[in-house]
Amino acid sequence: EVRLVESGGGLVQPGGSLRLSCAASGFSFSRSTMTWVRQAPGKGVEWVSSITPGAVGGDSISIADSVKGRFTISRDNTKNTLYLQLNSLKIEDTAMYYCKYANSRGQGTQVTVSS
Repeated sequence: EVRLVESGGGLVQPGGSLRLSCAASGFSFSRSTMTWVRQAPGKGVEWVSSITPGAVGGDSISIADSVKGRFTISRDNTKNTLYLQLNSLKIEDTAMYYCKYANSRGQGTQVTVSS
């Protein structure tokens, strides 16, 4: 059974930072493309970033223009954990953040950016 558990969200002031984690189990994490998406109140789901294992070392990373230069996706295959480092947070980054594997996603972790 696929299980994804996000953590690390919270309330932060504009310009602040957070590190989100997603603990994964039930599938071959190291060989899987993992994705972060977010959903702000009253809005649709927005893709944030994806990371795909490389065939010959190194991961392939893609990231949305809206967060490029501020957010960084990474993974630790020894811990089956996906991360999203959020820097220079803006009020518009307020959302529930979810990690995804295929058609599965976790329960999410709330990020609120407010002064």
